[in-house]
Amino acid sequence: MSITHLKRGKPADERSEDDVKVRTIVEGILDDIQKGGDTAVRSLSEKFDKYSPPSFKLSKGDIEGLMSRVSDRDMEDIKFAQAQVRNFAREQRKSMLDIEVEPIPGVILGHKNIPVQSVGCYVPAGKFPMVASAHMSVATASVAEVPRIIAATPPFKGEPNPAVVAAMHLGGAHDIYVLGGVQAIGAMALGTETIKPVDMLVGPGNAYVAEAKRQLYGRVGIDLFAGPTETMVIADDTVDAEMCATDLLGQAEHGYNSPAVLVTNSRKLAEDTLSEIARILEILPTAETASVSWRDYGEVILCDTHEEMLAVANDIASEHVQVMTDRDDWYLENMHSYGALFLGPRTNVANGDKVIGTNHTLPTKKAGRYTGGLWVGKFLKTHSYQKVLTDEAAAMIGAYGSRLCMLEGFVGHAEQCNLRVRRYGGRNVAYGAAAE
Repeated sequence: MSITHLKRGKPADERSEDDVKVRTIVEGILDDIQKGGDTAVRSLSEKFDKYSPPSFKLSKGDIEGLMSRVSDRDMEDIKFAQAQVRNFAREQRKSMLDIEVEPIPGVILGHKNIPVQSVGCYVPAGKFPMVASAHMSVATASVAEVPRIIAATPPFKGEPNPAVVAAMHLGGAHDIYVLGGVQAIGAMALGTETIKPVDMLVGPGNAYVAEAKRQLYGRVGIDLFAGPTETMVIADDTVDAEMCATDLLGQAEHGYNSPAVLVTNSRKLAEDTLSEIARILEILPTAETASVSWRDYGEVILCDTHEEMLAVANDIASEHVQVMTDRDDWYLENMHSYGALFLGPRTNVANGDKVIGTNHTLPTKKAGRYTGGLWVGKFLKTHSYQKVLTDEAAAMIGAYGSRLCMLEGFVGHAEQCNLRVRRYGGRNVAYGAAAE
């Protein structure tokens, strides 16, 4: 096996140091919110966002006023994108069926898919107003028929972003708050005097938002640990350096710590891509962010074979994996750890992020090894139920249950079963013999 790193990002120990700093800061903020409620939230908003309105919750009039500032074309585009997300979420929901079976005569087993009762959706907007994130969280929760959906977004340039608010409202948010970062996450999860806590938090965010969700997990549910965006391009000599460089930097502009990785079996493509990235960074309007991200977190990995490329990709388990090779479907068949796949040069991560219909809230930091991304099913809880209809079934199952409880030493458990054998088994049922 021959795997060569032509470019590496920050060492793992330095990244770990950054994580520790974030963890400590978030712990303090959440503790302030727990103790101080609305007062703490207002103080944090003033500190981090320089924003302190009479009310963080938007009124109906506020929402209508902001939406009136969205151009007709932008509104049409928002509605188109939201329709794609809703349509795909509806198809996913159709695949989740309630079931009821009778595996033994008189014994009914089933499950029901029940919506989470309240959800807090976070939509980033501090640096870039991420309109699409409202579709991914709010609209998808609406398709799942969540009864209470609240949404929070930070101020953008000192005020609510009209397009983000429009997307939240059209998506089905019942209440909209203009709050950012950890203070928004903490307020929704912990509750304050004016914000009733939710059962679940969803939505992407920066490292601080991701850490807040991690620390609150258990007290509330979360969609997944979705930290700073990650992208990987798997490419061979069927594509050129301009496409690879564009697709890597297109995601690196998200933030200062967004990993972007090229995995290829073509040295020429690898070297040309490095040169092309340098060229694009000279003219990219967001180069101030993308250049830092590429410098500290960018990687170029050269392999000999597609098998090696596959192994590297599965190990890294990137959030977005863009495959542009002569065997894209082979990667689809064999990739097992990733957030979402984007197959072929006609496909790109930006379309997935904004409009194509799949959800863009995806696992990062190798979480793709054990979870997929946000989807309508994340807002549904699958609950089982059981029902025994006949005396014969009660006695037969009871006899099995009694023996198995005693095998583990649970006498009280066994008596629950024995009582049913006595009540419903009649004189002909002996303990331990009913099922034989």
